[in-house]
Amino acid sequence: MANISSNLKYLRKKKGLTQQQFADVMEIKRSLIGAYEEDRAEPKYDLLRKIAEYFELTIDEFVSENINDNWKPKPKSQGSNLRILSISVDKDDHENIEMVPVKASAGYLNGFSDPQYIKQLPKFQLPLPFLKHGTFRAFEIIGDSMLPIQSGSVILAEYLDNWNDVKAGETYVIISRNEGVVYKRAGNRFRENKELKLISDNKVYDPYTVAADDILEIWKAKAYISSALPDPTPEPTIETLTHMMSQMQKSISQLNKN
Repeated sequence: MANISSNLKYLRKKKGLTQQQFADVMEIKRSLIGAYEEDRAEPKYDLLRKIAEYFELTIDEFVSENINDNWKPKPKSQGSNLRILSISVDKDDHENIEMVPVKASAGYLNGFSDPQYIKQLPKFQLPLPFLKHGTFRAFEIIGDSMLPIQSGSVILAEYLDNWNDVKAGETYVIISRNEGVVYKRAGNRFRENKELKLISDNKVYDPYTVAADDILEIWKAKAYISSALPDPTPEPTIETLTHMMSQMQKSISQLNKN
């Protein structure tokens, strides 16, 4: 890609490094640096990430931006910034649904953008109409903060590229550096103040906010899978029947007054 070649040459020279010196830093052959700068080859993902990190850039900035003396990095908190999402596909080139078990949650924070890590996750397909369009991932949740959805349930969620599309009152899987992988209800729109208020359906847990620059990914919850089937509706008691009758009498009385 032309941007990779020109950006690499510009950034290397700005650091005052020869091709050999930079090759030594990257622990590769000098001839590869020459090939990258002349656009005769492209670095593989792991090396691309290493180069971007060396120049304190995101991979997206290094690949997509035309970096020169007039270039300025975009604010990292913008919800609409382009992000690179790693996915896997089946033999027919259909996107898989990767599964992130609880035990893999910590590793996901470091490997969410690494194709090799994503490739190693458990994966499956579901022939459901609402899963035909979009990119989906499955996250196992633990704890009782989102009751009645039980601990151990799996949330099927769709990747949200533009964080400005977050809607108050809807549920999301939020991936953040400090909180890890959590399933919560949004308490505000992201673009209002560039942070998210996260609310548990179990009112025992207090709401809290997550800063935009702490968030790594947002996934919109679409469905869930659980082995915990709902309990039967309890038989009405004398107290509940009495309360229902009282409410009906109040409603009838109000209608008569109107």
